[in-house]
Amino acid sequence: MPSPSAPTILAVRFSSLGDLVLTTPLFRAIKRAHPPARITLLTRSEYVPLFTHNPRIARVIGWDGEAPLRSITHELRRTEWTHRLDLHGSLRSHLVRRLVGGRWQGYPKRRLARAIQVRFKKDVYRDRRHVVERYFDAAKGLGATPDDQPPEVFVQMDSASAADRFLREAGVADRTLVAIVPGAAHFTKQWPEHHWAALIELLTGRGLGILVLGGKAEASTGDRLAGLAGRQGASAAGKFDLAGTAALLKRARVAVAGDTGVMHLATAVQTPVVTLLGPTVREFGFTPWNARSTIVERALDCRPCSKMGGPACPLGHHHCMEWITAEEVAEAVRRLPQ
Repeated sequence: MPSPSAPTILAVRFSSLGDLVLTTPLFRAIKRAHPPARITLLTRSEYVPLFTHNPRIARVIGWDGEAPLRSITHELRRTEWTHRLDLHGSLRSHLVRRLVGGRWQGYPKRRLARAIQVRFKKDVYRDRRHVVERYFDAAKGLGATPDDQPPEVFVQMDSASAADRFLREAGVADRTLVAIVPGAAHFTKQWPEHHWAALIELLTGRGLGILVLGGKAEASTGDRLAGLAGRQGASAAGKFDLAGTAALLKRARVAVAGDTGVMHLATAVQTPVVTLLGPTVREFGFTPWNARSTIVERALDCRPCSKMGGPACPLGHHHCMEWITAEEVAEAVRRLPQ
């Protein structure tokens, strides 16, 4: 049982993958400031495995997106929380706040500044902090401060063993692997497949192995791209959950990805990343945090065109991603500190 003075903290962040990974520096800092603290995290069920073995978090509660939130918040309402942190700022998290009751603290989402930059291409940001730093605003009073470490995800033995077995069976276990992540939740964040194909040719020409990662939606793309690498490639797209993907990322020398959750997952297992930025920009505050990383992007007047990407380029040309070449990405991979 926690001591009477130990903070009991409820944190809410339902999604998405990258945003959740970026909450982990806050939880680490809270536990550093208050070792006896007990942190409970409420999130979507699919993200529970990423936090179940996190020693900073005492309990993870999953919500499947369909069950009434009242059934979960009924129990939470009966707990005497010393701190309630809304790390989402969504309609659903506000519903949780109302149902649980008590005093809550949130963080600045900078919606207006982001909307102005998207609509008018005018940078009016006064608060230029990364989202990781802004999450700490929700924990005022706890004395927690950011450190100089990246986000963290703890890979368990079963996931590591499954990843190693897959790499052995695919024949790439002994290769120096570059993990590539061709997918993204939104089309405009995706680097075109022909560029990925060109990158694979350049990297395999250097003797590097290729490991394609992604979900079920990227399975066919992954098979095509891995096929281009021949015996030097394998695709795990659609074959592993997030915990398994983290284990595979940990085995890679470097990861190449767009502005996606898997990119942040790579930083959380301390794999260097090359990030391809297109419709979004650095000012939004979602770049790699305290990680060995480099960003490849094009300075275009039409950027940013959306807050988080979209189904199609508003101007029809997709230059922000089309004009990023395989040669410069391959060079970024070569130069990235290991």
